[in-house]
Amino acid sequence: MTKFFIPLLVLFLSQPVFAAYYNTTSLMKDPLIVKSREEFRNLSVRERNERLKEVKNEIKKHKQNQGADEKTLLYVILAILLPPLAVYLHQGEINTKFWISLILSLLFWIPGVIYALLVVLGEI
Repeated sequence: MTKFFIPLLVLFLSQPVFAAYYNTTSLMKDPLIVKSREEFRNLSVRERNERLKEVKNEIKKHKQNQGADEKTLLYVILAILLPPLAVYLHQGEINTKFWISLILSLLFWIPGVIYALLVVLGEI
């Protein structure tokens, strides 16, 4: 059993590496990318550094937004399962929104879920 499992595992783990290599090599031949690379090479050192800083800032912004999307997804899932907990984690404190969510969830679960989703998604 392990004779087949180990090679299969190695093959499975190496697949994304090869796929990424083949995708990038085909992109490097794209005329737009080749032209952009040539333009970048023709820039002065100062202009290159400025553009690299701009790109790094854009990457940071993208990563921050991606983290926010993951948090929002987690809060939505929690809002469906445990509405008061989702409101508490989103707000960061026990406030009136938390108490409203708790009361709605204890009385009728569906209104608690709806209210928690509205709070988490920023409608309220």
